[in-house]
Formats: sequence, C-alpha cells, structure tokens
Amino acid sequence: MAYSTILKPSDYFNTKIYTGNGNVGTALTTGTFQPDFCWFKNRGTVENHVLINAIRGASYNLASNLNRAETNISDKVSAFTSTGVTLGSSAETNESGQPLVAWNWKANGAGSANTQGSINSTVSVNTTSGFSIVKYTGNSSSTSTIGHGLGVAPSLVIIKNLGQAEEWAVGVNAGSLDFTQYAYLNLNNAFSGNAAAFFNNTNPSSSLIYIGNSGTVNGGSSYDHIAYCFSNVQGFSRIGSYNGNGNATNPPFIYTGFKPAFVMLKVTNSADSWNMYDNRRLGYNGTGGRLKADSTVVEAVGSAYQLCNFYSNGFSPQGSDGTSNGTSKTYIYLAFAESPFVANSGESIPTTAK
Repeated sequence: MAYSTILKPSDYFNTKIYTGNGNVGTALTTGTFQPDFCWFKNRGTVENHVLINAIRGASYNLASNLNRAETNISDKVSAFTSTGVTLGSSAETNESGQPLVAWNWKANGAGSANTQGSINSTVSVNTTSGFSIVKYTGNSSSTSTIGHGLGVAPSLVIIKNLGQAEEWAVGVNAGSLDFTQYAYLNLNNAFSGNAAAFFNNTNPSSSLIYIGNSGTVNGGSSYDHIAYCFSNVQGFSRIGSYNGNGNATNPPFIYTGFKPAFVMLKVTNSADSWNMYDNRRLGYNGTGGRLKADSTVVEAVGSAYQLCNFYSNGFSPQGSDGTSNGTSKTYIYLAFAESPFVANSGESIPTTAK
C-alpha cells in the first residue's frame, strides 16, 4: 500500500482553469499558495506557452514550445501574489473570452544562495514536495556541477539558457533512460544518447546536477540559466516509464500510488510531442483535454485524440497511436497527485476512483 505524508497535494501543486477578460491587472487566484512556478496555455487559440518563476520575477517569461531567450515584459504576468498572480492583457495568458489553464507549483519564493557544486546558484526548493527551481550562470566548463537543494536525487531535470536562443534540455532517470540521454522539451525529437555535453553522462546526486559545456545548459559567464528539478515523492509525484502495447481496447495501466491531477508524457524512442493532461479540464477521462508542451496547438477535444484516463491509483493512456500507446514504444511521464491512494498509515484515508 502506498502511503503519503502529503495529505493535501493541492497545497503544493494545482491546476487552475479560467476564462480570460483581456484586462490589465486582473487578479487570478490559482490556489492557497504563492505559485513559485507557473505554466500557462491558452486552450482556445493558437498561442505560445508561458512559463514564469519566482526567482526571476513574474514579468520574466519563457515559452516551452520555443527556443527563444527569456523576455521581460509584464503584458503576460506582472506580479505574484500570496494566492496567485496578476495578469496582463496578452492573449497568451488573458485573451478575452478564451479558456486558459495555469499549472502551479510551490517552491520557496525567491530562493536563497546555494554554494554546493562548482557553480554557485540561487535555489528555491520545497523538499517536502520534491521540487526545486535553480538559477545559475554558466562557465562553459565540460565538468560543472550545480546544487539543487532537494536532498535526494531528482529524476527529471529541465534546463533552459535564459540569454540565448537554445533548446530546452531534458534529462530523465526512469526505466531504461538515464542522464546519458537527453531530449528537448520544445521539440518532438526522440531521446538521444551521447549526453556528455548536456549532463556529463551522469545522473544527479542527492545534492548536485552534472552538466557539460553545451550552450544549452552551460552557455558561459554572460548567460543565466534556469533548471526545474523534480524528484519522486511517495503519494504525491512520480517520474516513471511504461511500455506501449498498441491496443486501444486494453491499453496499459500505469500505477502511480495516487489519483493523478496532472500527467505529462513523451515517447522516448521515436519523434512525437510532449502530451499534457490534467484533472480540471472537462473531459479528461475519455473525451478530450490534451495539450502539447512543444506546440502552440489548441486543446484537443474528442475521442479521436490520444487521451488519458485517470484512476484512483494511476492512469491509462488511451488509443493506439505512437504519441502515447504505440506498439514497441517506450514512454516517460511526470505525474502529480490530486489525492494519495492512501494518505498515511496514521489516518489511512482512501481516495475515490476516477
């Protein structure tokens, strides 16, 4: 039985759906905490994703579907609040009349100095939920290390060079994958070997991320970088792998130990998109609700798309397409809980089904 010490996952991660109004200064309540990492997508029109974090500040933004450098403009988000954000008028975050989504993670505000590793960093970390945001300045060395603050090894790391047009580097330690391979969040490419220039062919330790001299992750002393680090936390988060079977009638079931609130998955051995699902957009079980981290496309609705069913203790990718359940395909996923399957051994509170 999977127990969790996090009795209320929404205190650390939540999904907010809302309708834009186009008004500058709109207060958006996303949950019960300041969202230290926010990821926005307009669901109704073709727009870029918007990613912001509390270390850099609300007006500094990136797009997961683009390799562009960070921009500093408040028309998307102008401020963090104790329970959400203040929106601008951009169609990417607040288009009038359009449905939008914001995924929100709690770290630890603007962060603090971390001197572990060969590169000093600023780290905003939540060790309870296994999530940290790391900002550092590159040094172009082929054997650099950076402290991540988690106290356990992260199983998924996403890095972006803030000052240059570079891809988003992704390293994963799950299933047959480790940090000797890499992929790009903003592209649909398969995972590739020879990751020495990216992650020094070395899995993260309980204190350090290892990086090479690629401009993507270590672009020299003129460029800041941001890393998002995720570790497995029983009953709350899971980074894992599964094999597709190409069977739409009997697709695989992936046990997580919790009822998912969010799942992002990617085929590893062929080219296809990073699919994103959550429990707030209507129709997530069987009828619609797919977005793509590497694409501006609108939300895909309807059973013709490769969907994802959430259950009390895991999820099941639907259909038979290679994007989520192809024959002889392997996949990695990042999942967060709506509720643990069983809360903890002291309270033993069961969760409900889908």
